[in-house]
Amino acid sequence: MLNNLGDFINALKQKKDLLEIEEKADPILEITEIADRMVKKGGPALLFKNVAGCSIPLAMNLFATKERMLASLGVSCYEEISERIEKLLKPPAYGGILEKVIELPRLLQASNALPKIVSHSNAPCKQVIINEEKNIDLNIFPIIKCWPEDGGKFITFPLVITRNPLSGVQNIGMYRMQVISANKTAMHWHKHKDGAYTAAIYKQRGECKVPVSVVIGADPATMYSATAPLPYGVDEILFAGFLRNSPVELVKSELSDILVPARAEIILEGTVDLNELIEEGPFGDHTGYYSPADKYPVFNVKCISMKKNPIFIETIVGVPPMEDFFIGQATERIFLPLLKLQCPEIIDIKFPAAGVFHNLALVKIKKIYHGQPQKIMNYFWGANQLMFTKNIVIFDESVDIHNSDETLFTMLANVDFKRDVVSCDGPVDILDHASVIEGFGPKVGIDATAKDGMPQSRKWPKLIQMSAEIKKTVGIKWEKLFQ
Repeated sequence: MLNNLGDFINALKQKKDLLEIEEKADPILEITEIADRMVKKGGPALLFKNVAGCSIPLAMNLFATKERMLASLGVSCYEEISERIEKLLKPPAYGGILEKVIELPRLLQASNALPKIVSHSNAPCKQVIINEEKNIDLNIFPIIKCWPEDGGKFITFPLVITRNPLSGVQNIGMYRMQVISANKTAMHWHKHKDGAYTAAIYKQRGECKVPVSVVIGADPATMYSATAPLPYGVDEILFAGFLRNSPVELVKSELSDILVPARAEIILEGTVDLNELIEEGPFGDHTGYYSPADKYPVFNVKCISMKKNPIFIETIVGVPPMEDFFIGQATERIFLPLLKLQCPEIIDIKFPAAGVFHNLALVKIKKIYHGQPQKIMNYFWGANQLMFTKNIVIFDESVDIHNSDETLFTMLANVDFKRDVVSCDGPVDILDHASVIEGFGPKVGIDATAKDGMPQSRKWPKLIQMSAEIKKTVGIKWEKLFQ
């Protein structure tokens, strides 16, 4: 079991999938270039042990291959997790999947996922506590400037924890944080994100300061859970416990009732002031382009707690493939059962790296009736984070959507771009620079399924395929034929 970031790093080291860099490395751009080159070549995770101007080591690319992503979750394939989710959510014979989804928090609690509260003295993250304002200095950490036109240095792998003041339910989101001064950062939560939703509740109550605890470096299941598209109200710590098959240990924050992972490396505590806005950005984003500067609220750091010898962690995003692609690929596989339970005709999904998650979704379905592809399109555009999907292409069950040549061939052959394309306007990702209005624009759905028997359709031809018997015969003879 991987109980903390150090456990994961040591496991990678034992597998010879970690490169420890002793040579001095500059956190301003240089580390990004090293990490980017290593991601693009599928190289090992990195541990920078000599970051210029800092004594704390910096971990990078820990999740940047499929093999490491699987290792982080303690499985050999994603189906080990997706099958557990499918079993957890399997509706009774009389139906009731909607009730199952609504009851997901209760089901997770019943699956050995309920977190365990530990005392202050048993929490490694409390070994060092800095709570005097004059002593708080974010510059002690190896925070990086990623790309040349970035607005400054950014904390890029933070687990930002907020607590709903009405329900008491906690939420963990991953929102980049630009360092403004020794004790201030910007808090980049978009209006569509759960952190911003919690902040809006505070504002409606007439409160402008939102208590926040930011975790930097935790057990890998918790770190992954912060990125997972969970239904609102499902505690990410519960989900992490489900992934781990073991509860996550939590401890109370120093300044609020927010519970944080007790074995975390570093905790930044303070408040986000909704009345104190500052220009944040630009930032080289996961779209592969710079997102422009904009106003975001300020996070005032009032306490730092950490291990005696902590490890900092960062990630970089940019032109794909990057580390976030492999994290997103895990999400694609793990959450497929949830999609299939709500839309049984869905067989498989694929979010290609070039689509940076929200630009393109390929969906394979078992088509039974006309209009079914359009049903799936509308489901995507009305479902949580899937609503940001800008382009959706629907394929028949015979198509291998993980084969880019096959999908392109099938789409170009099967689609009449006047008849088979639908479009509507709705929410799009804030970072989508192509939309005329920020956060709002057109989406396109393409029906690439066979149209045999559809009104206004000609007789559909058969795809050329060799018989299974001949394939088997030649398969047996293949090696002898070319000896």
